[in-house]
Amino acid sequence: MSNIATRISGILERIHAAAERAGRNTASVKLVAVSKTHPADAVAMATATGQQLFGESRVQEARGKIPCCPQGLEWHFIGHLQKNKVRQALPLFDVFHSLDSVTLARNLSRVAEETGQQIRGLIEVNISGEATKHGFTPEALRAEFPSLIALPALHIIGLMTMAPYSENPEEARPVFWQLRELREEMQKAHDHPLPDLSMGMSGDFEVAIEEGSTLVRVGTAIFGERPAII
Repeated sequence: MSNIATRISGILERIHAAAERAGRNTASVKLVAVSKTHPADAVAMATATGQQLFGESRVQEARGKIPCCPQGLEWHFIGHLQKNKVRQALPLFDVFHSLDSVTLARNLSRVAEETGQQIRGLIEVNISGEATKHGFTPEALRAEFPSLIALPALHIIGLMTMAPYSENPEEARPVFWQLRELREEMQKAHDHPLPDLSMGMSGDFEVAIEEGSTLVRVGTAIFGERPAII
């Protein structure tokens, strides 16, 4: 068994244990294997374990890598998407995790409509208020949510956030439960289902699952440290 296969097996065990602690169905949590900066060969090793869901954060890298990977995989875009990359990104990805502005969401919907696509996306919320992070503030989300769910070719399926880095995963818990509560508020206020919460990474995904995450984005714990130069 490759190192990648061993790591994925260990991550899945931890996902299942965290879901059980929270009284959740383990099938309600999906692992997004974040393959950014890692080659197509690493993706192929991961797929050999049954992993089908992968995350990338740079359009140019994904354009070169995805055609070299096994067919039939589900690809999620998890990074900051620049306006001039929207048309290139749409054919590559099934879900966009990081809708961080009304302008981006409108642009995605417009281009998708032009090309006859219907796309799924999650709204990125900057719960922690860090200046270095993208996303809507909770207040901005409340104001803009009606216009976002009205976009014709973009189906909003959930919310996404990133917790501040800490060596103690418990410090991320308030960020995660606040996103969960915001999701509940938006669902009730607008009668729009938001089944997905994208939160939790290599260092804190177990806490995120305990707080309701349905999509955990794990890269380093699967593929190892990212190469310094690609």
